Amino acid sequence: KRRIMLGTYALSAGYYDAYYLKALRVRRLIRADFDQAFGRVDLIAGPVTPSPAYKIGERIDDPLSMYLFDLYTVSTNLAGITGISIPCGFSDEGLPIGLHLQAPPFEEERLLRAAHMYQQVTDWHRHSPAMA
Repeated sequence: KRRIMLGTYALSAGYYDAYYLKALRVRRLIRADFDQAFGRVDLIAGPVTPSPAYKIGERIDDPLSMYLFDLYTVSTNLAGITGISIPCGFSDEGLPIGLHLQAPPFEEERLLRAAHMYQQVTDWHRHSPAMA
């Protein structure tokens, strides 16, 4: 919500050329990096978040911490590539950890097949965190 409001303000305040066009250039660079990577690999795998999920009801007053929580997945959206997040374990505190898979644009079938194969050899998707 904070990002949408800030973005709307920036575009309405006469900063279109300064911010929007620059953001489009950065987006093209990010996409080019992914295109280069997908020239060498079929998929990219990594964590969904830099740390386990927050506990239910936990209040986070640190906007930077909340911003960084989607740091590993936002590039998927910026680059316009396909991505999926699937369960892959739990932290020592019992909080869920996710695996983020990325594939080239329009390769949803490849991505879903890989996620399905992972779930065929693991059972993390069948477990739920303990509720306190």
